[in-house]
Amino acid sequence: MGIAADIVLVVVAGLICGLVARRLNQPLIMGYIFAGVLLGPFTGGVTVSSVHEIEMLAEIGVALLLFGIGLEFSLSDLKPVRRIALIGTPIQIVLILAFGWCVGRWLGWDWQSSLWLGALLSLSSTMVILKTLESQGLMGTLSSRVMIGMLIVQDLAVVPMLVVLPVLGQLEQGLSLLGWAVFKAVAFLVVMIVVGARVIPWLMKRVARTNSSELFLVTTSGLALGIGYGTWLFGLSFAFGAFVAGLVISESDYSHHALSSILPLRDLFGLLFFASVGMLLDPRFLMQHWQAVLALTALTALSKGVVCAGLSRLFGYVNIVPLAVGLGMFQVGELSFLLAKVGREAGALNSDQYGLILSAAIVSMLLTPPVSRLAGPLYRLQRRFFKREAVHTVNLGGDVLQDHVIVVGGGRVGGFLAGVLASANVPYVVVEAGHRTFEALEARGVPVVYGDATQRPVLEAARPEAARLLMITVPSYAVVRQVLELIRAMEPNLSVVARADGVEQMRSMREMGADQVVQPVLETGLEFARKALRCLGLPPGAVQRFADAVQGGGYAQLAHEDALPDGSLHRLEALRAVEVVWEAVPEGSPLDGGTAAELAIRSRTGISVVGVLRDGVMLANPGADMTLQAGDLLALIGGPREQRCFREHFLTPEGKKAGEACDRSGPDPEGSAA
Repeated sequence: MGIAADIVLVVVAGLICGLVARRLNQPLIMGYIFAGVLLGPFTGGVTVSSVHEIEMLAEIGVALLLFGIGLEFSLSDLKPVRRIALIGTPIQIVLILAFGWCVGRWLGWDWQSSLWLGALLSLSSTMVILKTLESQGLMGTLSSRVMIGMLIVQDLAVVPMLVVLPVLGQLEQGLSLLGWAVFKAVAFLVVMIVVGARVIPWLMKRVARTNSSELFLVTTSGLALGIGYGTWLFGLSFAFGAFVAGLVISESDYSHHALSSILPLRDLFGLLFFASVGMLLDPRFLMQHWQAVLALTALTALSKGVVCAGLSRLFGYVNIVPLAVGLGMFQVGELSFLLAKVGREAGALNSDQYGLILSAAIVSMLLTPPVSRLAGPLYRLQRRFFKREAVHTVNLGGDVLQDHVIVVGGGRVGGFLAGVLASANVPYVVVEAGHRTFEALEARGVPVVYGDATQRPVLEAARPEAARLLMITVPSYAVVRQVLELIRAMEPNLSVVARADGVEQMRSMREMGADQVVQPVLETGLEFARKALRCLGLPPGAVQRFADAVQGGGYAQLAHEDALPDGSLHRLEALRAVEVVWEAVPEGSPLDGGTAAELAIRSRTGISVVGVLRDGVMLANPGADMTLQAGDLLALIGGPREQRCFREHFLTPEGKKAGEACDRSGPDPEGSAA
């Protein structure tokens, strides 16, 4: 079967090794690489017939991988950490590139191979880091945001590396080759931005109108691979063209649809790419040069860890963030495999150099999960022996943090809550981890503590021991869980309101000690129920009591098909007849200057006056001989028909002439209690 049999072998081996990797809590790409090692020419046993043909197919995986990166790229993802991402990451790349060049020269490599080594070491693994953060429940923390921002810029840096590095070996023919390569890249970008940004969205719009998912997939794949092939014919990288195509489509209305349609194809060809990388790894080389592999791995981990942690500290991130970033981004990335293959094909790296880099990269990836877990213990050790870093706070007066409310998260929900608390003159403080949001809160004069609330020093700065309530408004379950665990260890008796995204999370938070849990989706359903019941004419107080009962029961009724327990609607319906409503006494009305006895309010309308609010003073159960005045607020008890009669009789001009009793036999007016 030739290449078809090879593809079957790779996919089946990738499935088995992927399951094993997942079982060992490792990223899937590690399983794919190991599958390639097993099927490669160096291990014996079952072997693919043509490694070269698999490598050719793997180029499609590379193109689709870069195409996906282009589709997913968004400047909005960099906003919360834009300074360290856009300024700090290029500094990190340059520093590690220089370090790698020095290591290469120390190993006896020529300047070109050393430069390739530095470029390869400067990139970290997006896939490994994201999978590690997810498995450890750290997605959404401040340190994870910093890492993701830096990873996005690192992925983008691969594109100019693919353009520049391959022509460096020909510099003896003059710098004109490098200049020509850069010129072609810039020209291609200009053409794609000017022409492609108009033609491609137009084409995708026409295809989307056909409502054919199959045709849309073919169009998306054709654009990614076709433009990539065009750039290859133009003398540039195949992957570079695919990336630019993704970048252009990302600005259209069809970017999300394109990404969702291309993902299965990208993942399948990605399997071929990582398997082809593993096929080039010789286990015997690893065993023979294990000392050099470990040395390169250790040097890389140490240098990248120090540089990433130092830059995090330099850009103002404190507490555990520098440690977490340094221990999370020390490895060599999957896009380094792509660069390494290009360098090998360009003659810049020989087989031994390629094998050394590949082995060190794989070892560093394997070490990422256990090493990243050391951030917490090392930070606790640091706090024990070294002076704590000051937490940045603004607009925080000395008398604010007493009997106050702590709001974790200053986004849309937390910011709105802060405004409500300020309007009610309730002292509060916001804890916010995003620098952009922190600056916006600072400009509004909001008392705010800058930092990650999952870290004890940050939460301590908000003085939970003197607080009345803690409200966790952030959407990340990992952050909510960690803050909840931390506050229960610090202040077991502090009331906590937390946010959840599902019934299971609600149960988990209740078990961890949350006093109240807000579920946005179910809360929306409850609000719809509240509006529906009010439109059906049920009294506001009864509807509110129903809503309180549902919330107090943990949304149990709304979380199941039976929205209301048996008899609930009947009980609410019965309450319509005894609802308290408030009406103002208008000037010049029959009520102005009269008494309940003189006007015969009860006998004529069926309404009972149970309270009078006058000049801010509540007069409960007023006598029938009490003289009413314009501006009084009357508390009235009666059903919808009685309320209608009262308004017609005493609150309208015609009511002055009505001396007879009101007719209460008419239909129940919908919404009359509104």
